[in-house]
Amino acid sequence: MPENPKQPQPKPAQNADSAHRESPNITVRRLSPTDSISEITKLLHRAYAKQVQMGLAPLAGRQTDAQTEQRLFSGEAWVAVEHIPVPDPQDPPHARGVLPIAQQKIVGIILYHEIEEAEGPAWFHRPDVAWFSQFAVDPTYQGCGIGQMLLGTVERRAREDKAKELGLSMAEPDTDLMNFYMRRGYRFVEHWQWPYTNYRSVILSKTV
Repeated sequence: MPENPKQPQPKPAQNADSAHRESPNITVRRLSPTDSISEITKLLHRAYAKQVQMGLAPLAGRQTDAQTEQRLFSGEAWVAVEHIPVPDPQDPPHARGVLPIAQQKIVGIILYHEIEEAEGPAWFHRPDVAWFSQFAVDPTYQGCGIGQMLLGTVERRAREDKAKELGLSMAEPDTDLMNFYMRRGYRFVEHWQWPYTNYRSVILSKTV
């Protein structure tokens, strides 16, 4: 007697958060003057909380709103935003949800060509090298490609600026983050010590 074919198993129910993370309506755009500096600071603190829990002191994990604003406008800031449909209050009740307006929520950020007050590594001083910093994705939205979208944006900008390399600085003890970059083609260049951190940084770079 032939065996009964295996019946398809029902998929486990998803909670709203997990389903939300897997299918976000995300785009990347330049920072707008109307974007909330305070919300960006909070996002950075959430994204860098893992390093803080490791005993590290990344600037992005503890900076004030004033520092966030100064840094954002020292370079070219790009944000990933989720477009959340909301009913237009001007629509009659029966039409609400048919033609929704969109509310934007910042869920990621990256800063291209930040001008540092502190001296940077020799690699960043090369004329053929561009760099990025203050890269963060809200932990709730990690794992659905937002980081790759932001990295793709600054890699494109580096090519537009005729750079041959795109560099970055990161905390050496955060091996998970280093592996994230290595999988995307970045390689080790040199070590560097920033005056405002309590750890040694590594400078990574990728040919663009």
